[in-house]
Amino acid sequence: MFCYNCGCHLSEHDFCTACGADVSLYKKIMRISNMYYNEGLEKAGVRDLTGALNSLRQSLKFNKNNIEARNLLGLVYFELGEVVAALSEWVISKNLRGEKNIADDYIDMIQANASRLDSINQTIKKYNQALAYCAQDSKDLAVIQLKKVLSLNPRFVRAHQLLALLYMDGENWEKAQRELKRCMAIDRNNTLTLRYMKEVDAMLTPEEPARQTSQKRKKDEAVRYQSDNEIIIQPLNVKEPKGNGISTIVNLGIGLIIGLAVMYFLVVPAAVSNANNEAQRTITEIGNQLDTRTARVAELETQLADLQEANDTLNQQLEGYVGTDGTLQTIDSLLTTAAQYLDTQDAQQAGASLESIAQSVNIEDTSEGFRTLYNLLLETVGPELSETYYEEGNSAYNNEDYETAIENLNRAVFFDATNSEALYQLANAYRLNGDDENAIAAYDRVIELFPDTERARRSQEYKDELSGTADGQ
Repeated sequence: MFCYNCGCHLSEHDFCTACGADVSLYKKIMRISNMYYNEGLEKAGVRDLTGALNSLRQSLKFNKNNIEARNLLGLVYFELGEVVAALSEWVISKNLRGEKNIADDYIDMIQANASRLDSINQTIKKYNQALAYCAQDSKDLAVIQLKKVLSLNPRFVRAHQLLALLYMDGENWEKAQRELKRCMAIDRNNTLTLRYMKEVDAMLTPEEPARQTSQKRKKDEAVRYQSDNEIIIQPLNVKEPKGNGISTIVNLGIGLIIGLAVMYFLVVPAAVSNANNEAQRTITEIGNQLDTRTARVAELETQLADLQEANDTLNQQLEGYVGTDGTLQTIDSLLTTAAQYLDTQDAQQAGASLESIAQSVNIEDTSEGFRTLYNLLLETVGPELSETYYEEGNSAYNNEDYETAIENLNRAVFFDATNSEALYQLANAYRLNGDDENAIAAYDRVIELFPDTERARRSQEYKDELSGTADGQ
C-alpha cells in the first residue's frame, strides 16, 4: 500500500514515514475496498454473479483505482452477456494503469476478432428491436428476435429473462421455466430470475396441496382390522360390483370413447404443437443464416468499395506519370528542349520551353537527373535571356508602363536569379504600380541575396516606407 500524499510505501504505522501524513483512515478505506473485492471474487467463483456485481461495485465506491476489482467487474459483466459494460470497465482500468494490465488482453481478445465485434453489434441491435416489438405489442416478433439474440450470445441473461417473461405472458409455463433455468445456470441468485421462477412454479403446481389433502382424506376414509396375522383395509362407501355383461360392454364403450377423446384433445394438439415448434426452429435457423449471409455480403461490398478506391488511386497515379501533364511527358519535353537547343542554339525557344516546364511541374519534386539537366539548360540560356528581358522591362519602366515592366522583369529574374538590377527594378515597378505586398517581398529578396550593397540599403528604405504606410492605413 502506498501513501496517497507522497506515493511512498506505507509501513505498519498509522502515519507515513516519508511525509508524516495521517493514513489511518486511508488504510481502513483500502481494507474495506479489498474486503468487498474478495467477497465479490468468492461469489463469482460460485456463480453468484449478481452478488459479485454488488460487492465489486461497493469495492469501487471505496477505491475507484482498485484495478483488480474493476477488471473482475468487467469479467462478470462479460459472463452475463453485457459486453459493452465489460468493455467500459476494462477501458477505464487501462486508463488508470497503462502498463502491466490484463485489461489489455481482454480488450484485444474482443477487438482483434472482427466477427465477434459484428456479432456483439448484431446482438445489441436485435435485443433493442425486441424491446421495440414488445412496446408495440408484437410479442411473436419479439420472441423471434430474442431467439436470434440468444443464438448469437447464449449467455445474455437479460435476453433469457425477457424471453421467459414473454412465455409467461403467453402462458407457456414450461418454456418459461426452461429459460429461467438457463438464467440460473449463468447467475444463481439473480433477484429478477428468482421472482419469475416463483411465479412459474406456482402456475405449474397449483393443485399440489389439494392433491395431498385428498390423499389424506382417502386414507382416513378406510376401515382397518386384523384377521389372524394379516391387516385388512376396507374402504368405506364402496359397493361390491355386480357381475353384468351389459354393464361390461357399456364400460368398454365408454372407455373407448374416453380414449378417443383423450387422443383428440391431448395427443393430436401435442403433435401439432411439436410440428409448429419444429417449423419455428427451422424458420429461426433460416433467419440466422440469412443474417449471416447479409453480414457477409455487406463485408464483401465494403471490400469491393475499398478495392475500387485503391484502383482509382492507382489509376490517378498512373495518369500522373503518363498523362498529358504527367512526369513522363514532362521528362520528354525537357529532353526535346535540350536536343533542340543543341541543334539550333535558339535561346528564346529553349527559354520558352523551360518556362512551360516550370509552370507544369514543381522542379524540387522531380528526380535528381531531371533537376540537373533543367538547371544546366537554365544556366546556359538564362543569362542571355535575363539581360534581354531586363532591357525590355527597364524600357517599359522608364515609359511608366509598369504592367509590361513587371512581366518582363519577372522573366529576367526567372532566367537569372543573380541579376540584381532586374530584381531591384522589379521591386520598384511593383511599388510604383501600387502592389505593396509584392514590392516588399521583392525588396526582401534584394536584401537577402545582395546584402551590404547600395541596392540593399535603398531597398530597406523603401520597404520601411511601404511598411509604415501599410501600418498607418
